[in-house]
Amino acid sequence: MPKAELHLHLEGTLEPELKFDLAARNGLDLPYESAEEMRAAYGFDDLASFLAVYYEGMSVLLTERDFYDLATAYFRKAHSQNVVYAEVFFDPQAHTTRGIPFATVVEGFRRAQQDAEAELGLRTQLIMCFLRDLSAESALETLEQSLRYGDWIVGIGLDSDENGNPPVKFKEVFARARREGFRLTMHCDVDQENSVEHIRQCLDDIAVERVDHGVNALQDPALITEINRRGLGLTVCPISNSYVTDGLKAAELKRLLDEGVRATVNSDDPAYFPGYMNENLIAVEQAAQLTEDEIVQLARNAFTISWLPAEDRDSYVDALEAYAAEQA
Repeated sequence: MPKAELHLHLEGTLEPELKFDLAARNGLDLPYESAEEMRAAYGFDDLASFLAVYYEGMSVLLTERDFYDLATAYFRKAHSQNVVYAEVFFDPQAHTTRGIPFATVVEGFRRAQQDAEAELGLRTQLIMCFLRDLSAESALETLEQSLRYGDWIVGIGLDSDENGNPPVKFKEVFARARREGFRLTMHCDVDQENSVEHIRQCLDDIAVERVDHGVNALQDPALITEINRRGLGLTVCPISNSYVTDGLKAAELKRLLDEGVRATVNSDDPAYFPGYMNENLIAVEQAAQLTEDEIVQLARNAFTISWLPAEDRDSYVDALEAYAAEQA
């Protein structure tokens, strides 16, 4: 089935094998003897413990070539699962705070995007995320650095540690991003403190076009009504949910579909939460006993809420419908 992925952190695709390769190339020592030992050490059970490992792993990303290789590895994996379009997150502050120039990051990713489209037919767009546990001033500085690359970046997101960092902290930065022509989304991670209030802020104070994760909207019927009224989508990540909360949230995903919400399935940080697009779809299909029509609806939703021109969205949806008809 042709698929679109809308919630994928490029830094979260840094598989242990590539991490070892980049460390060797850059003359760095890692505190593990093998990729298998590193993978076995990924022992996290909440968002904070995951983020500690996630940011530590980025230390091997130093050069434009490193960022190119990181993105290229994901693009090849996505292509192998017939992901035909992807909007992918990147976290420039996680690198600029280490002394890596913004240009090094974005130019490596851009070159990988161009090669993936030319060689694989995989179309992608970049979404730049701010780290919410840094200041709004840091986010604004990063936004200003990005403006010279505005044609390369389709939207702005917000990720990292949600505790004590509500969406309204970044209200003015996102208002500036909107004026600059960027599309807007924000993470509202699953089962965090004040999750429902944070979703409400995303809608009322920030006026996002999508909510990343956002499953806790089910706790407030008024939120679901408003999300549907605006035609917003939720980018749900089942396997990552199972690592940072009490399960896949498969039943909740089924409820979202039943409520008419434009929910989607995505892989989030698949090097750390093992499972790319197909594995996530299979996991939620089995757990919630989704029908083939519901699986197709998840894929249709992803194309529908993507930040593509309408004509291109329609073309992808037509291809999906043709595939579904052939399988019927």
